Amino acid sequence: EYKAKVVGTDAGTDVALLKINADDLQPVDIGDSQDLKVGQWVVAVGQPFGFDHTVTAGIVSAKKRQIGREQYVPYIQTDVAINPGNSGGPLVDLDGRVVGINSQIWTRSGGYMGISFAIPIEVAMHVAEQLKKHGKVRRGYLGVTYQDVDYDLAQSFGMDEVYGAIIPEVSEGSPAERGGLKAGDIVLEINGHRLESAADLPFMIGLTEPGERIRVKILRDGKEKNLTIKVGERPDQDDATSSSGRLSNRLGLSVAPMPEEMKGTYDEEGVVVTRVEKGPALRAGIQRGDIIVSINREKVPTVKRFREVVKKLPAGKRVPVLLVRPGLGRRFVVIEMPKK
Repeated sequence: EYKAKVVGTDAGTDVALLKINADDLQPVDIGDSQDLKVGQWVVAVGQPFGFDHTVTAGIVSAKKRQIGREQYVPYIQTDVAINPGNSGGPLVDLDGRVVGINSQIWTRSGGYMGISFAIPIEVAMHVAEQLKKHGKVRRGYLGVTYQDVDYDLAQSFGMDEVYGAIIPEVSEGSPAERGGLKAGDIVLEINGHRLESAADLPFMIGLTEPGERIRVKILRDGKEKNLTIKVGERPDQDDATSSSGRLSNRLGLSVAPMPEEMKGTYDEEGVVVTRVEKGPALRAGIQRGDIIVSINREKVPTVKRFREVVKKLPAGKRVPVLLVRPGLGRRFVVIEMPKK
């Protein structure tokens, strides 16, 4: 075991960069998750339930999954058995190369149910480089809402194939507006890379360095057109911190503003849970990725308002919290506030 210094953390991807003082360490071989094929075998190494050096195996079930609020992580979905203690461990291909970091599972029972997710290694390495260089993660930003192009939309726009991201709204004064993007445009490619689904848009933009110019191919009025857009920096990055990611309130959780794209998806105003630790929120069942809409019947559309409401919650009382859980919809939970 080694004592480690936290160089930085990024709640948006759940990745941290640690530094230790040690000699003669054997580095792992880094692979590329983009080379993975659906159906390919992979293995996970971890410490489930405290059992050291446990290896489990499975196949890649899907790629570029978007779950919860993590719009900037194109998750690798596998059926590898992942349990408490596996998170943070490597996902390895059969050539021994690390292709991902095991992150979380999808479950209704609280345990493994055959659906596991890993952060692609190139995303983790990109985050690590930014934490090393800047102490935080700087993400690209366009300022648009987006949705998938389904078969009916593709037909109505005269498209022969179903792909891309349609833009319902462009924020005034945003990088997208300055670059000539308009509501109703369909983004087909970015820097020559085709968007197979709308989820590819935030993945690609989030990994783009703010200030960089990108080539965007769009479909407008039945004709393809090329734009050059200077990417901005995502505002209000409360989800990227340069130290240990302190918890900011009495509930034992941290929150961040809802990205504009997410507001368009859920038609709600609230704050997104980025971190939960031992405390009232965890006991109430609140999870990372939940959208908190109101607390004690008071709306919390911003981080500032959230902090104001939490600060005045009565000690020793039970308070209702209205939240939206991606995939499950609206629900109330009850938080029991500590007596002191």
